[in-house]
Parts: sequence; C-alpha cells; structure tokens
Amino acid sequence: MRQVLELASRVATVDSTVLISGETGVGKERLARWLHDTSRRAGRPFLAVNCGAFSDTLLESELFGHTRGAFTGAVAERAGVFEAAEGGTLLLDEVGEMSPAMQIRLLRVVQERAVRRLGETRVRPLDVRLIAATNRDIEELVTRNQFRPDLWYRLRVIELRIPPLRERSEDIHGVAVDLLQLTAQRLKRPVAGFTSRALDRLTAYPWPGNVRELEHAIEHACAVATSHQIDLDDLPAAVRGPAPDDSEPRHPLVDREREYIRSVVERHHGRRRLAAAELGISLSTLNRRLRRVPAASSPRQTRF
Repeated sequence: MRQVLELASRVATVDSTVLISGETGVGKERLARWLHDTSRRAGRPFLAVNCGAFSDTLLESELFGHTRGAFTGAVAERAGVFEAAEGGTLLLDEVGEMSPAMQIRLLRVVQERAVRRLGETRVRPLDVRLIAATNRDIEELVTRNQFRPDLWYRLRVIELRIPPLRERSEDIHGVAVDLLQLTAQRLKRPVAGFTSRALDRLTAYPWPGNVRELEHAIEHACAVATSHQIDLDDLPAAVRGPAPDDSEPRHPLVDREREYIRSVVERHHGRRRLAAAELGISLSTLNRRLRRVPAASSPRQTRF
C-alpha cells in the first residue's frame, strides 16, 4: 500500500489519466479524491459517476449532457458531468460496466478532450482530469472482446492497483483506529479505542468487503459499545466468530463474500439497488454475484 501511495503522490500533480483498480470496498473513490485534493485542481469540482448505475441513454446524458427534446423526458437543456467538472476532476467508477456503444463515445471524448451534448452539434472543449475505477479485470474483458483495447490503453496511462485488505493485514490496526475516531465523532459516542481481543479479531478476519466492511463493522461496534473501548462482543456476529486455526477447516474467501453480500441484501429487505449502492458495485454486478449466492432461508427477509 505504501508503494501505491508513493506512486500516487508522484502523479497527483500532473494531469495524466489514472486507472484505479481493486476489489469492491478497497477505497478506490477515496484514493481518487486524495489525488484530486493534492493536485493543482484541488479548488475545483470533484465529481464521481457510477457507470454501472444507468442505462446507455441516461449515462450518455449524465456524462455529456443533452439538449431539450433529445430524448423522451428531456424537457430542458442540461450540462453533463464532464462540463460540470470543468477545471477539476471526474471519476468514472465501474467503468468496466460500460456497454460497447458507450465505450466508443467515451473514447472520442478522451481523445479529443471535447464533448458534444446529446442532440447537439456544438463541440465544447474540456479541461478535466479524468480518473477511472473498476473492480473488474479489464485486461480479461479486452481478451473476451467486451472492452475496447484502445480505450483501455487511454485510461491506464497510470494504473494504481489497491490491494485487498486481507493482503495487508498489518494496515488493519491503523485503518481501524482512524475509522473509529471519525465514526465516534460522527455518532457522538465516547469510544476511543479497542481492547486487545477486538484488535486481534479485526486482524484475523479476512474482510471480503474490504475497508467498507471494516467501516460498517466499526460503526456497529461503536453504536453498541458500553464502555470507552470496543470489545470483541461489540463486533458484528459475522466478524467476531472464532478465528480459524490449523485444527479447524478454513472457510474459503468466497464463502465470506457470500455471507457479507447476503447480510447487506437482507438488511435492505431484498432491495437490490440499495444493497448495490452500499456495496459500491453496480446493480448488474450485484445480480451476477447473487446468482452465486444461495437464497436465504426466509423469503420474507430476502426478496430476490
């Protein structure tokens, strides 16, 4: 992670396009915002768009804007986020979910540094620093002809891969302390630290949901803690389970991911769009992963 941040610090002051890759929840948007905040564009807008959350027509309008009457429901002229981010930074999250048609449109904008609103012939020049993020293997998508190689080459001028939390367990203590400080302040709770039992469990847990899952676990613990320190019993049940040892069968990471995804969907009573927003993935990605997740025992709790 120090190597990632060291490279990020070197490229933050230039306008090169950056591709941030990593699993869901590792903090791709946080790194993108840090790049913006430490650049010469820090005083200008930082905007983020989830490319997997819109249909092609709506995504085209969201990115590039539209004129009145360009499509059904376009009752007024509207600028897109490329124009709204003028002088600043635009993050295209879940860029791997873009359709081939949208990839062509984006490629032209990246090449020409100019945008044309939907239904308009005027070309508007852009001064925007572009950052793309994905939790998918774009190189694999290219080999399967699902992502344009020319767009991939233009987006990955600089590539920053954020390792998952399980690959940097030595970071968990520091990240947890920082998150607890922010969470306790936000919730106005007098919780200032962790017991050794809680820290040991946080370090042993594999965190399939990465930093986002850690953040939610700390919020849960901070809310229910009865003392100034978070103890093992304050952690969510999925996290405080017994740490595996050599005498116990180890649970594959995919099983941990199943448990986490199912718990998020159940918490939103089966409403997938809300669950996808919390997980930081597109609805299509959630649907794809749900097909690998066995349904919960109670259909009243999880309406797939």
